[in-house]
Amino acid sequence: MKVYALVGESGTGKSYKAINVAKDKKIKYILDDGLLIKGAKVMAGKSAKRESSTISAVKRALFMDDDHKKEVMEVLKAGALDKILILGTSDKMVERIANTLELPKISERIYIDQISKKEEILIAKKSRQKEGKHIIPVPTFEVKKDFSGYFIDTLKIFRRKDEKNKEDVYEKTVVRPTFSYFGKYTISNGVLKDLIKIAGYKLSNVERINNIYIKNNIHGIEINVDININKLEVLPSFIEKLQRYIIEEIEYTTSLNVLSVNVNIKKVMNP
Repeated sequence: MKVYALVGESGTGKSYKAINVAKDKKIKYILDDGLLIKGAKVMAGKSAKRESSTISAVKRALFMDDDHKKEVMEVLKAGALDKILILGTSDKMVERIANTLELPKISERIYIDQISKKEEILIAKKSRQKEGKHIIPVPTFEVKKDFSGYFIDTLKIFRRKDEKNKEDVYEKTVVRPTFSYFGKYTISNGVLKDLIKIAGYKLSNVERINNIYIKNNIHGIEINVDININKLEVLPSFIEKLQRYIIEEIEYTTSLNVLSVNVNIKKVMNP
């Protein structure tokens, strides 16, 4: 196995550049902040960006937790890897990760200032310092359940594929971890219920929203809604539209991950 390392200070854009480096070097696996990533899929691990403090985030990124380390090592051994890219803030960090996961010695190191312009690094640092934004090099759906309640967004990267001007599109995820905040925030169920009503009454056929039940868990929320409708219509398409409106309103406004929206039609006012 050939081990590569992408090294740069925190907030200089390593995760942003990781996919391009992997594509150029034909590397299928990436180790970034506690996650083992293959292509667009998280294979194992837990993101350090999910931790509640900088210290715990560093420990997670270095695979200091035995269960975390064991999970990633098992996938590494089963995957028959020929190449892997390790991201880290220093030579010492990437070497420590390689040693901890019992990987071969690093054979090639790429430094962020070799692949990014000074202007790009300054922009990345500004985004990290002023907005607390971090990038995870996988699509949003891969990590969304683990970041419910965090500010999360999708970033699409267009990369020219060949001389025929074809382009590959790679999706990455932008998050703001807890340790980037100046303070914590909470969203009450009362606020969520108000948002659900706002979304529901956008549909003219919703005559009344009776009861709303919200169940919270670590991966997001489950919503049950009892409604009255004005008249009969094609119910499957109506319910699907209502569910979509509610999910979009909640996720856009709060960044909570909506696991399900169950709609119960209790009464038709004008059958």
